[in-house]
Amino acid sequence: MAQPSDDQRYLLVDVDDRTLSLLAQERPASFGGRFGDYRPPTRYVVGVGDVISVTIWEAAAGGLFSGPVIDRLGTGSRSAAIPEQQVAQDGSITVPYAGRISVAGRTTAQIETAVVEKLSGKAIEPQVVVVVTRSVSNAATVLGEATSGAVVPLSPRGDRVLDVIAAAGGIKIPAHEVFVRLSRGGSTVTVPMQALLNDPKEDVYVRPLDKIVLIRDPQTYTVFGAAGNPTIVPFDAVGITLEEAVARVGGVLDARADPSGVYLMRVEPVRFATRLRPDSQPMESNGYVRVIYRWNMRDPNFVFLARGFHIRNKDAIYVANAPLADLQKVTSLFNSVAQPVVSTVSVAQ
Repeated sequence: MAQPSDDQRYLLVDVDDRTLSLLAQERPASFGGRFGDYRPPTRYVVGVGDVISVTIWEAAAGGLFSGPVIDRLGTGSRSAAIPEQQVAQDGSITVPYAGRISVAGRTTAQIETAVVEKLSGKAIEPQVVVVVTRSVSNAATVLGEATSGAVVPLSPRGDRVLDVIAAAGGIKIPAHEVFVRLSRGGSTVTVPMQALLNDPKEDVYVRPLDKIVLIRDPQTYTVFGAAGNPTIVPFDAVGITLEEAVARVGGVLDARADPSGVYLMRVEPVRFATRLRPDSQPMESNGYVRVIYRWNMRDPNFVFLARGFHIRNKDAIYVANAPLADLQKVTSLFNSVAQPVVSTVSVAQ
């Protein structure tokens, strides 16, 4: 079976302005872009499992919910508090003399009106106040290794992602290592914590039953070859550019580096790889292609190209050795082997 050629296993791309333009169009996932509603929930409704209390007032004593007048000076009790009860699976609660009342999907004001209508003609000009004492349906879940985790009730005014995270106890590790994953319905988006801190549009309103997971994922890239200090380098989740990434390791070694051979290796989705080089047919694996980006430091536009290229997690940067540097290695090796022989010959003579 024929083995794939290097040109098929890797997609080599010389970075230019077109490359940066295509990369810029591949915007990272964002809360604002996916969920994009910057308004709080339109209304706060009761749901199954919520706990509510109902208090009923009457206009005069001696009614269904008011106490009798025991003397000429007293007016009697005119109200009664019904014990707290949880909304049943069928979405209803029980109110004495009113029977079962459907409350799921209704606001507290709508429930109050429904109870008053049921008691009309039975109680003396009743007035009702309904309070949600514990909400399950209007809550978001926060969990993950970067937080203590909690089920956070949402307030009628609306709560944003950072509000809910703070209510759950905040984060326990540096923000630049944390990613926030928001799941709503069938959509899930993960963004860096610093994106929420830096861009108000990312701090969207949380909806009931949203799930927020805080993930610890330190970002790193690797530099090897003719760099000042080849190593694994951590960086903030908001990202850095190639220019900054190379500078962090002391730049390139003038005596060893090949200015035309600065490479960055990563995997890209197939659909994006075909846009980079429509003429190529690279081998894919699970929908991804190995891409090698190449820069020429002799190009006057190199600094601007490097400044516009953003590093991603687990990128690998390789600075090639100049041919002369390889020759110097061979020469040094030859000298280390030949010098003892020369010395021995000199002594023998």
